[in-house]
Amino acid sequence: MNFEKDYRIIMTLDGGGTNFVFSAFQSGRQIADEYRLDACGDDLDKSMNNIVEGFNYVLKQLDKTPSAISIASPGPADYPNGIIGDLGNLPAYRGGVALGSFLKNKFGLPVFINNDGDLYAYGEGLAGFLPYINKLLSDAGNPKRYKNLIGITLGTGFGCGLFINGELYRGDNSMAGEIWLLRNRISPEEFAEEHASIRGIRRLYSEAAGIEYSDAPSPKEIYEIAVGKIEGNKSAAIEAYKKMARVVGDAIANVVTIMDCPVVIGGGLAGASQLFMPFLLDEMRSYYKKTSDGARVKRLMAQIYYIGNEEDLKNFLHNETVEINVYGTNEKVNYDASKKIAVGISQLGASKAIALGAYAFALNMIDKQ
Repeated sequence: MNFEKDYRIIMTLDGGGTNFVFSAFQSGRQIADEYRLDACGDDLDKSMNNIVEGFNYVLKQLDKTPSAISIASPGPADYPNGIIGDLGNLPAYRGGVALGSFLKNKFGLPVFINNDGDLYAYGEGLAGFLPYINKLLSDAGNPKRYKNLIGITLGTGFGCGLFINGELYRGDNSMAGEIWLLRNRISPEEFAEEHASIRGIRRLYSEAAGIEYSDAPSPKEIYEIAVGKIEGNKSAAIEAYKKMARVVGDAIANVVTIMDCPVVIGGGLAGASQLFMPFLLDEMRSYYKKTSDGARVKRLMAQIYYIGNEEDLKNFLHNETVEINVYGTNEKVNYDASKKIAVGISQLGASKAIALGAYAFALNMIDKQ
C-alpha cells in the first residue's frame, strides 16, 4: 500500500474507556490536531454527543470531504457490523450500540470499527516493524523476507493482533489473538493479563515488597526504582518485571508456535524493555524438561533474535543460504535451513501504529468495496 500517493482523508477515533482521541490522516501522515474528549462511559447520550462533537471538530480542520471514518475500540464488539458490545469501561454501551450505523447516518460516510490491538498489528505490519526488518534484510543482502507479524501491546491490558500476508486477521467472531486469556505461566489458575499489565506489575511489586496493592507505586515508578533513579525496594521492582517477563514470554511463545513470524511489542510497559526483555527472551529460548528418552526439547523450534541487541541483529541478518544439487542433475537450488524469529520493540509507538492501522484499514476496505 503506497500511502504517500493516496490523497484520500480518513477521520480516526481511538476509543478507549476513559478518553476519546480524534484526528485525521492523509498520505500516511496526521493532518489534523488531536482532539480529546471524555468517553462518558456511564452516560450513552453524553458519550454519543462527544463522538459527534469530536468528528465535527476534526471536519473543520479539513480542506476536503473525508472518505471514511475509522475507529479503534477494545472488545468485545461485533466489528464487521460496527456494533460496540459489553465493554467494562463503557457500561452505557452494554447490550450493544450500533455506533457504525449511527455515524454513517450522521456524517454520510463509510464507518469501520476494529479492535485496537488488531489495528496496532496492522499499522506495524504495513508501516512499522515488518517493513523495517525487511529493509534491514535487503540492505544486508539477505533474500529472506517476512510477510506476517504478531503485534503485542503491554499496558492497561495484554493485547495481541495478527497480521497475515498483508491483511488483518480478525477471526470468525472478531476475537482472534485474545492472548490475555492464555494460561498464566507463574499462576496457572489465572489468565496471563493478571501479571502482564499495569495492574500486574503493581501486584507483583506489592507481593515482593510485602505491602498492600493500594500502596504500590506506578509501573513507571517501579521501573525507576529498579534502575536506581528513585528510592524504593529495588529487589522487589526487579522481581516484578522479571516475573511479568516470564508470563509474557510464555504467552508470546504459544502464539509464535502457531503463527511462526516476527513479534513487535508496544504499549506503555514497553518503555521498561531493558528490564524485562532479557527474561522474556530467556523464556522463549528455554527448554522443556527431558522427555522419556532423555532428550531436551526447545520451547520453540526457531532461533529467537532480539533486534535491539547488536549481536542478535547481526546474526538475524546473516544470510545462511547455500546451494545444493538437485539429485541426478546438474541443477542447483538455494537452501536456507535456518529458522529465525525477530523480536523487537515498536519504533512507531502503539498510539501511532494504531492510528496508521485504522487509516490503512479504511482505505483497504474502500478499495475492496
